[in-house]
Amino acid sequence: MERLVKFEVLGQEYPLYTDASEEDVREILNLVKDQLESYSQSASTLPPNKLAILASLNMAGKYIKLKRDYEHYKSKINSSLEELTIKIDSAVK
Repeated sequence: MERLVKFEVLGQEYPLYTDASEEDVREILNLVKDQLESYSQSASTLPPNKLAILASLNMAGKYIKLKRDYEHYKSKINSSLEELTIKIDSAVK
């Protein structure tokens, strides 16, 4: 069930409707805040909206890498399963 979650980032409060669990919301918000804080410390002259874009691009890059890694892992597992199936079929015959 969706609920309203309010959170603060870079001194501004934002409302968000979500059906994610409390734990997931906490983890997501901590990730976003950590990303923004790391950028705000290294690029303190940038306005908050640019910091948010940099953090978003960084997280998107990490997501794409994770997605590719997962696809590679899935492909490797499927190949291993096919090889194992062939070996088992040969051993049974």
